[in-house]
Amino acid sequence: MQQYLNIPSTYNSRWKLMATHNTTGKFGETLGTAYLRRLGYRVIEMNWRYSRSEVDLIAEKNGVLHFLEIKTRRTKKFGLPEEKVGKKKIQNLIVAAEQYVYLNPEWKRIQFDILAILMIRDQPIDYFLIEDVYI
Repeated sequence: MQQYLNIPSTYNSRWKLMATHNTTGKFGETLGTAYLRRLGYRVIEMNWRYSRSEVDLIAEKNGVLHFLEIKTRRTKKFGLPEEKVGKKKIQNLIVAAEQYVYLNPEWKRIQFDILAILMIRDQPIDYFLIEDVYI
């Protein structure tokens, strides 16, 4: 039986504790995990590391193994969250995914996805899932 997190539907003053980018990122990963579970993903790993590379979330849906980068922002001032997934981050994601699949060879189909979360104060939280990112 899956458990769903009780997450807010809007970002408001109750979440003022989100002062640093690290805290915002961790909170976004929590929101993202709950969102993906609602979409039918089965979470396998969170913050899986290999060497200096990390995958925010590894999940399965319909027999496909998904390697997800979750980006969260509290403003559009410096661009959208998905625009902040750079070449170096993608390369690190690939390195970690290769090692994960090497250690877990039963997976025949893999996919790279980006989940962008925008939490603007007093507005609904916006989730944007970019599936099967071409790398």
